[in-house]
Parts: sequence; structure tokens; C-alpha cells
Amino acid sequence: MAEIPITPGVILAGGLARRMGGGDKPMREVGGQLLLQRVIDRLAPQCDGLVLNANGDAARFKAFGLPVVADDLADYPGPLAGIVAALDWYALHCPQAGWMISVAGDCPFLPCDLVQRLRQARHAEDAQLAVAASAGQSHPVIGLWDVSLRHELRQALVREHIRKVARWTARYRLATVEWPATPRDPFFNTNTTEDLAEAQRLAALDGK
Repeated sequence: MAEIPITPGVILAGGLARRMGGGDKPMREVGGQLLLQRVIDRLAPQCDGLVLNANGDAARFKAFGLPVVADDLADYPGPLAGIVAALDWYALHCPQAGWMISVAGDCPFLPCDLVQRLRQARHAEDAQLAVAASAGQSHPVIGLWDVSLRHELRQALVREHIRKVARWTARYRLATVEWPATPRDPFFNTNTTEDLAEAQRLAALDGK
């Protein structure tokens, strides 16, 4: 059996939450628990270490006990900036890691087999990247990244001004892994106050 590669993770918690009136979206509560804590609890057992990607005062995340990695590109160019910052951080602090999982900090119902299935699909399809999907829709922020591609990603951000994750991943051999969206979509994310209310309802279905 092939050795399982070391795969750390990053939680992208740097969104500006404009549709919620600003602030840290992952610090909202769902089912009596902070969104961010729910994401940590679901992802941490699946990967080899975690960091948060967020900008501003890192002290506000101190209670979670995770390193906070800020974007190093100006003007908050979106999730790709957080992904490349985390890839660079792991290349420096965990050079044995060949892959990194990224997830959004506002997805409270992440599947417990996320990393395993993405790894399997990437290996089976000899892909360079792997992303999650549900209900026929790809979720490119939730994906498995080859750490060695970090230089190409930075060049795409700085020189080509690429901002959309799917536009960049389209350049590579990409494995897409589908999860069922019932009884609830595991990649449901809370972009608005209405989404937050729906997340509360979904969490109450099974107490999770």
C-alpha cells in the first residue's frame, strides 16, 4: 500500500462578510457553537496540522490555538491569496508536506471523509489538484493543492491578476469529487444572514 502523504490544512477565515454587515463571518454561532470551531472540529482529525488564513489582528483568534497566516498580497485579492500564503507557510514550516487541503471558514457541515476522498481521487486520476462538489456544483475553494504549484499560483495572482479559483484550477489536471447534497449539503456555506438562519435549522435536524 502506498504511503499516505502528509497533508496539512488551511481554513480560509479572511472573508470580509459584507453581506452580513462586516466582521468575522466564522465567528458567528451555529447550533450554539462558533462556525470556525465547527470547521476545526470536522477538519482537524483529517489532516496533519491546521493554520488559519485571516488578515488584521491575529490575537482575535488566539483561543483556537492555531497559527494565523495573513495574505501577503495587497488589496485582498480573494481566496487564492490565502491559499498561496498557506502553501508558502507550509513549504517553510512543514517541508515534508506535498499536499494541502483548503476549506472555507463558513462551512459548518464539512464531511468527515473530505481529505480521504480527495486524496483517493487525485491519486486514481493522476490529477494535480482535486476539488469537492455537490448537487452538480463544484466548490473550488474546498480542494487539495500540490504545494509545488505555489510559485505558479503566485505568478498567476501577481502578473496575470487571476482572482477566480476555478479559472486557475482549469489549467491543471483536476479531479472533482461529488458528495450527496441530502439530507443536507456538506458544503453549505453561510454568506448571508438568511444562510445563517438556515444553518441553524440544518444543525438542529440531528443536533450537529
